[in-house]
Amino acid sequence: MSQQTSVALWEHFTDLSDPRVERSRLHHLLDIIALTICAVLAGADNWAEVERYGRRKYDWLKTFLALANGIPSHDTIGRVFAVLDPAAFQRCFLSWVGAVAEASDGRIVAIDGKTLRRSFDTAAGRGALHLVSAWATENQLLLGQQAVDTKSNEITAIPELLRILDLTGAIVTIDAMGCQKEIAAQIHQAGGDYVLALKENHEKLYNDVSQLFVDGLEDDFAELEHRSHHTRDKNHGRTEERHYHVVRVPDALLVKHPDWDGLRSLGMVFSERQVGTEEATCETRFFLSSLPP
Repeated sequence: MSQQTSVALWEHFTDLSDPRVERSRLHHLLDIIALTICAVLAGADNWAEVERYGRRKYDWLKTFLALANGIPSHDTIGRVFAVLDPAAFQRCFLSWVGAVAEASDGRIVAIDGKTLRRSFDTAAGRGALHLVSAWATENQLLLGQQAVDTKSNEITAIPELLRILDLTGAIVTIDAMGCQKEIAAQIHQAGGDYVLALKENHEKLYNDVSQLFVDGLEDDFAELEHRSHHTRDKNHGRTEERHYHVVRVPDALLVKHPDWDGLRSLGMVFSERQVGTEEATCETRFFLSSLPP
């Protein structure tokens, strides 16, 4: 996506077909879409709330929407979205969100999974809905979502989500569930960089990385290209110190684990947390990254 990409909503939805019969179109399709997006961003989570939002914000909405026949009813809004092609709408929406994210430098993309509260239906035999989402962390924009198949897991949903995102120049962060060779390769080959949490499920690599940092701390990383950082936060009786270490991946480790596409650096975070007079807790985490140290 180029620097000149427009963030004007209509330019990204211009190819979205309006499936309504022409004589029944009292409201412009773009008006309904723009109204709904604004309302949802403001917290609306059903069609009635979208309509109420529109009536409260009518004067402001009129500054950039036609609204020739006023604010559409919630029934009208619901019917329009029910007949829209969801795949076509998603393409238009992601194109617009991508332009907004680029314009506001939201190039760190965090992939995370979440189970929606009260989304299950025991009587109908339907389990809770689990979504994998992509966030532009700098500006808190949701770039995309992918539902996790009940017979599958996040490992299969993440590649599907990554395929619909423009990852050029982005840094993609994923927790341990997404620390997979295929996912790392997909991100790297799409023009992005990755930072993946490494856990014991990759036992051999985890042990090698852990030992690398143990040895490095003992000899002050004498044989490695190394960067470090230290933070200390104190707030409301809680104190947390974090020690960050990043090293360039040694050639010997790359030879031993050659299947991680683009792997260039390894990270370690040691954190110590003290709450009031409770005993301090410690945690060590490791990361793989295609970024230089």
